[in-house]
Amino acid sequence: MSLNVQLLRDSFALVSEANPNFVLRFYEILFSRYPQAKPLFKNGGGARQAEMLTAALVAVLDHLEDAPWLTNTLGELGARHVDYGVTREMYGWVGESLLATLGEVAGAAWTPELKQAWTDAYGAIVSLMLARA
Repeated sequence: MSLNVQLLRDSFALVSEANPNFVLRFYEILFSRYPQAKPLFKNGGGARQAEMLTAALVAVLDHLEDAPWLTNTLGELGARHVDYGVTREMYGWVGESLLATLGEVAGAAWTPELKQAWTDAYGAIVSLMLARA
Protein backbone atom coordinates (compact mmCIF):
# COMPACT_ATOMS: atom_id res chain seq x y z
CA MET A 1 0.00 0.00 0.00
CA SER A 2 1.26 3.44 -0.86
CA LEU A 3 0.63 6.04 1.80
CA ASN A 4 0.52 9.77 1.19
CA VAL A 5 3.34 10.46 3.64
CA GLN A 6 3.52 14.21 3.16
CA LEU A 7 -0.24 14.65 3.52
CA LEU A 8 -0.19 12.62 6.75
CA ARG A 9 2.68 14.61 8.19
CA ASP A 10 1.26 17.98 7.16
CA SER A 11 -2.16 17.17 8.56
CA PHE A 12 -0.69 15.93 11.84
CA ALA A 13 1.20 19.21 12.15
CA LEU A 14 -2.02 21.12 11.44
CA VAL A 15 -3.97 19.16 14.06
CA SER A 16 -1.18 19.43 16.63
CA GLU A 17 -1.02 23.18 16.13
CA ALA A 18 -4.79 23.65 16.19
CA ASN A 19 -5.11 21.69 19.43
CA PRO A 20 -1.89 20.56 21.13
CA ASN A 21 -4.02 18.44 23.46
CA PHE A 22 -5.99 16.73 20.71
CA VAL A 23 -5.05 13.31 22.12
CA LEU A 24 -6.98 14.12 25.29
CA ARG A 25 -9.96 14.83 23.04
CA PHE A 26 -9.37 11.43 21.41
CA TYR A 27 -9.80 9.74 24.80
CA GLU A 28 -12.99 11.71 25.46
CA ILE A 29 -14.43 10.49 22.16
CA LEU A 30 -13.21 6.91 22.68
CA PHE A 31 -14.68 6.65 26.17
CA SER A 32 -17.97 8.31 25.21
CA ARG A 33 -18.45 5.90 22.30
CA TYR A 34 -16.93 2.84 23.97
CA PRO A 35 -17.10 3.21 27.76
CA GLN A 36 -16.14 -0.44 28.09
CA ALA A 37 -12.62 0.55 26.97
CA LYS A 38 -12.02 2.82 29.94
CA PRO A 39 -10.97 0.09 32.41
CA LEU A 40 -8.03 -0.76 30.13
CA PHE A 41 -6.50 2.59 31.02
CA LYS A 42 -5.26 2.73 34.60
CA ASN A 43 -5.46 6.51 34.69
CA GLY A 44 -8.44 6.89 32.38
CA GLY A 45 -6.37 8.07 29.45
CA GLY A 46 -4.86 10.92 31.40
CA ALA A 47 -1.84 13.04 30.68
CA ARG A 48 0.72 10.21 30.79
CA GLN A 49 -1.31 8.04 28.41
CA ALA A 50 -1.78 11.04 26.11
CA GLU A 51 1.98 11.63 26.08
CA MET A 52 2.64 8.01 25.16
CA LEU A 53 0.07 8.02 22.35
CA THR A 54 1.35 11.33 21.00
CA ALA A 55 4.92 10.03 21.06
CA ALA A 56 3.84 6.85 19.27
CA LEU A 57 2.05 8.83 16.55
CA VAL A 58 5.05 11.10 16.07
CA ALA A 59 7.41 8.13 15.88
CA VAL A 60 5.26 6.35 13.30
CA LEU A 61 4.98 9.50 11.19
CA ASP A 62 8.75 9.98 11.42
CA HIS A 63 9.34 6.42 10.19
CA LEU A 64 6.70 6.04 7.48
CA GLU A 65 9.40 5.29 4.90
CA ASP A 66 11.23 2.81 7.15
CA ALA A 67 9.39 -0.50 6.71
CA PRO A 68 11.69 -2.57 8.96
CA TRP A 69 11.30 -0.07 11.82
CA LEU A 70 7.52 -0.03 11.40
CA THR A 71 7.30 -3.82 11.24
CA ASN A 72 9.45 -4.38 14.32
CA THR A 73 8.18 -1.51 16.45
CA LEU A 74 4.49 -1.91 15.68
CA GLY A 75 4.72 -5.68 15.94
CA GLU A 76 6.20 -5.35 19.43
CA LEU A 77 3.53 -2.80 20.33
CA GLY A 78 0.82 -5.19 19.16
CA ALA A 79 2.28 -8.01 21.25
CA ARG A 80 2.33 -5.75 24.34
CA HIS A 81 -1.28 -4.70 23.77
CA VAL A 82 -2.39 -8.33 24.08
CA ASP A 83 -1.04 -8.27 27.64
CA TYR A 84 -3.07 -5.11 28.30
CA GLY A 85 -6.28 -6.95 27.34
CA VAL A 86 -6.75 -5.30 23.95
CA THR A 87 -8.87 -7.35 21.53
CA ARG A 88 -9.05 -7.14 17.74
CA GLU A 89 -12.43 -5.45 17.98
CA MET A 90 -10.93 -2.62 20.01
CA TYR A 91 -8.63 -1.60 17.18
CA GLY A 92 -11.76 -0.58 15.29
CA TRP A 93 -12.94 1.50 18.21
CA VAL A 94 -9.63 3.30 18.37
CA GLY A 95 -9.53 3.90 14.63
CA GLU A 96 -13.05 5.28 14.56
CA SER A 97 -12.32 7.56 17.52
CA LEU A 98 -8.97 8.69 16.12
CA LEU A 99 -10.49 9.61 12.75
CA ALA A 100 -13.33 11.44 14.49
CA THR A 101 -10.83 13.39 16.58
CA LEU A 102 -8.62 14.28 13.64
CA GLY A 103 -11.66 15.35 11.63
CA GLU A 104 -13.04 17.46 14.46
CA VAL A 105 -9.76 19.23 15.12
CA ALA A 106 -8.83 19.68 11.45
CA GLY A 107 -12.22 21.21 10.74
CA ALA A 108 -12.59 22.44 7.16
CA ALA A 109 -9.19 21.00 6.26
CA TRP A 110 -10.58 17.47 6.81
CA THR A 111 -11.20 16.50 3.20
CA PRO A 112 -12.22 13.10 1.82
CA GLU A 113 -8.61 12.71 0.59
CA LEU A 114 -7.25 13.40 4.07
CA LYS A 115 -9.74 11.04 5.70
CA GLN A 116 -8.73 8.31 3.25
CA ALA A 117 -5.02 8.92 3.88
CA TRP A 118 -5.53 8.48 7.63
CA THR A 119 -7.84 5.49 7.13
CA ASP A 120 -5.15 3.81 5.01
CA ALA A 121 -2.39 4.67 7.47
CA TYR A 122 -4.36 3.40 10.45
CA GLY A 123 -5.18 0.21 8.57
CA ALA A 124 -1.48 -0.35 7.88
CA ILE A 125 -0.61 0.31 11.52
CA VAL A 126 -3.23 -2.15 12.74
CA SER A 127 -2.08 -4.82 10.28
CA LEU A 128 1.47 -4.56 11.60
CA MET A 129 0.34 -4.58 15.23
CA LEU A 130 -1.97 -7.56 14.75
CA ALA A 131 0.74 -9.54 12.98
CA ARG A 132 2.36 -10.13 16.38
CA ALA A 133 -0.71 -9.84 18.61
